Amino acid sequence: MTDPRRERLDRLDQPVEPGRVRLPRFDPEAFGRWSEGIARYMGTAQFIVWMTLVITAWFAWNTLAPANLRFDPYTFTFLTLILSLQASYAAPLILLAQNRQTDRDRLAMEEDRRRAAMQKADTEYLAREIASLRIALGEVATRDFLRSELSRLADELDEAAHRRDKRARSEWEEDRKEWDEERR
Repeated sequence: MTDPRRERLDRLDQPVEPGRVRLPRFDPEAFGRWSEGIARYMGTAQFIVWMTLVITAWFAWNTLAPANLRFDPYTFTFLTLILSLQASYAAPLILLAQNRQTDRDRLAMEEDRRRAAMQKADTEYLAREIASLRIALGEVATRDFLRSELSRLADELDEAAHRRDKRARSEWEEDRKEWDEERR
């Protein structure tokens, strides 16, 4: 399938539409990556050192070289023009790089918020589950409860055994008294 606009441009028997200027197309992502690379480089010490060396060489050449070899006389108009041109391109490139970083930060922040919301929901779910387990365990005998109940039952059994022994002694004494009386 061919593009009808492109097909019209390729035809020599039809005139090109007047007033239509075709600008070159570019990939915004590629341009953004390129501008970030430049902005990143301009923010390094290496760029400052190279810039300082170039300006120093410029000053040295245009002040110390013979007059016929100087290309930018004393007021350094050409250097000022070059530095202004560099600044006029550097500022938008830096702003573009900052905008792209802001977009990345916004996306990262939204992802962080989404993860935090998921973690909060998971934490609330786990808290509800733990609460329901505590309620369910409240109805189940714990180790301490069982120990106290067993201790109470052991005390009751000891008391019952003591009463039985006492009753058995008193019965034995009664039987002995009766036996002694019979023997007499």
